[in-house]
Amino acid sequence: MSRFSGFPPGKTFLTPLPDVFFQDLLPVIDNLPELKVILYTFWFLNRQQGSARYFTFQDFLQDKRLLEGLTDDPAVAPAVLQTALDRAVAHSVLLQAALLENGEKKTLYFLNTANGRAALKAFQAGHWSPDPNTHVIPALEQESSSIYRLYEENVGPLTPMIADMLRDAEQIYPSEWIREALQIAIENNIRRWRYVEAILKSWQENGRHGTDRQDLEKNRNYYLKGDSANFIEH
Repeated sequence: MSRFSGFPPGKTFLTPLPDVFFQDLLPVIDNLPELKVILYTFWFLNRQQGSARYFTFQDFLQDKRLLEGLTDDPAVAPAVLQTALDRAVAHSVLLQAALLENGEKKTLYFLNTANGRAALKAFQAGHWSPDPNTHVIPALEQESSSIYRLYEENVGPLTPMIADMLRDAEQIYPSEWIREALQIAIENNIRRWRYVEAILKSWQENGRHGTDRQDLEKNRNYYLKGDSANFIEH
């Protein structure tokens, strides 16, 4: 059994849990995978943007560390995950709705909060639909420390001031966004934090412009000629 090394000092990204979780929900959950999946749901949705936050079975299925924590047998991990989700739905922790996408049926899950109920109602009424460009898919194996390594190895020295700015950014943006914005800066050879920050602010205000390597290449000119260009030295 690996030992936990302890919580790191300084600022860390926090995942809030409402008091009612401990008061009403925790005492009635008697299944460990279900408990892990519910906690993971809070963590996952906290890294989304906007009020309409959701996830799919496929989102959770691709996180290897989550699956490893649910069972020792990889062959049954998908079934264990599905059972845990079904139990959370039965306990009314999660709400679900069917989505037909490219001929494939998927299930959308929402946390049973005021925003989650509103998102489900808007989806069912046809007033809202999932946007893959704003849907963040974090993973437990993506350690935040990789952001600091990525910056130091490709952008510049990790000074105390830069480290503080990276920590502050982690409080505002999902780690996946920071990594992707850093990668864009590296590929465009604009190795300055202000440029990375401009990309992040643009995503927060206008939505992300691309979610894979092909999209990043396609949108290269957007970052070179758009608002972020103000931070480029000519």
